[in-house]
Amino acid sequence: MYLNQYWKDERLAFSNDEEILTLSGDFAEKIWVPDTFFANDKNSFLHDVTERNKLVRLNGDGSITYGMRFTTTLACMMDLHYYPLDSQNCTVEIESYGYTVMDVVMYWKDTPVMGVEEAELPQFTIIGYETNDRKERLATGIYQRLSLSFKLQRNIGYFVFQTYLPSILIVMLSWVSFWINHEATSARVALGITTVLTMTTISTGVRSSLPRISYVKAIDIYLVMCFVFVFAALLEYAAVNYTYWGARAKKKSSSKKANATETGISAPGASSSGRGHTDHRFPTSGGTVEGHPGGIPAMVGSVGACGAGGAAEGEIIELQELRMSPIPCIRNRRRNNSGSARSVGSSEAGGSIGGGDQQHPSLSQPPGKFPPSFRMSRGYAFPTRGGFGGSRRSVSISSSAGCRGRHQPKVMQTLRKGASALRNSMPKIKDVNVIDKYSRIIFPVSFMLFNAVYWIFYFV
Repeated sequence: MYLNQYWKDERLAFSNDEEILTLSGDFAEKIWVPDTFFANDKNSFLHDVTERNKLVRLNGDGSITYGMRFTTTLACMMDLHYYPLDSQNCTVEIESYGYTVMDVVMYWKDTPVMGVEEAELPQFTIIGYETNDRKERLATGIYQRLSLSFKLQRNIGYFVFQTYLPSILIVMLSWVSFWINHEATSARVALGITTVLTMTTISTGVRSSLPRISYVKAIDIYLVMCFVFVFAALLEYAAVNYTYWGARAKKKSSSKKANATETGISAPGASSSGRGHTDHRFPTSGGTVEGHPGGIPAMVGSVGACGAGGAAEGEIIELQELRMSPIPCIRNRRRNNSGSARSVGSSEAGGSIGGGDQQHPSLSQPPGKFPPSFRMSRGYAFPTRGGFGGSRRSVSISSSAGCRGRHQPKVMQTLRKGASALRNSMPKIKDVNVIDKYSRIIFPVSFMLFNAVYWIFYFV
């Protein structure tokens, strides 16, 4: 910046002619000069290559031109609500440090500023400027202050290529997952997480070059919305995945219930159809059972398998919904029931299987005590028949889920009712591809509407 000051000191008049003397900068130390300073200066220095860049010109009538070349950094209070689509007003404040208005009166010349039209700044474009002067009342007196205000428009080209365009491409990249098969979990999750982390990196880079201000800027709104779009794309796949596997789990559970119901209905028919038929693979007396070396008693029909060797009738356990029991005698019951029920029913009560009173350790447990692996999630009543008296008794295995449910707090019950109501109000989606089809349209249209509103608001 070049600063030229003009004043008249009649003590230095040396001729009535229009004679001008050009003196060195050191001559300014021998005459009176104003103590001008920049009120909003932060850092300044005077150029001194190859000599101190000062100019002193003395006219014959005592008029003095005092000029210098220096570089200064001035403070400018900016409003960054519209950053980087903002316009700023920055001023140069010139004032006398020690002389009040009673001593020195400062004013602008008729042509106060020159060369502004040709000036170029890397981040701003100078739209216009104006000059004014005012009096400032300070603690030491009233001082004259000259102000030069510049109207600056920020250049957006840098931010378009460094922030806006990459953000738009990242958001569009997150939409690629809508065209990927929903079963390709690794591909869609990796794409979603990559876009989210990229948006986080861009946001961090933008904030690092700005002061820590509390209010929201225009670029913050754009980056946050882009982050919302990429995060919503990731959540969209979570909804697709949950819907897909939830439907499969429901279908699987319903098929299991249907199979269990069919098994419970067909079991009595199978037993009745096997009456009068004797399965010769399982003898009623003597020898060892086929397929069980060592003389382990097998379950023949529904008696003699789980009881003692000399018992007339063994205990029976009816499990209508248990297809595979951890107890071997119950596991083989259904296989042997249809072929041997009637033949064993005609045998004598005192007969024994395999000859002798030997029993397998797994079959010698009391009727009401089952192995630890035998767990039921619901209550069942299992009718049993005594080994000697022939009377029926029931072994009930109840679940504690119902008891816990009665003691649950009302808040949890209310939340569950609300969740069930919300789940029932949601539309039933039979095909998860429908979510992707709608997302391919909703996401781009929403992003285009957001961009239209954003740019119209900040430009118009």
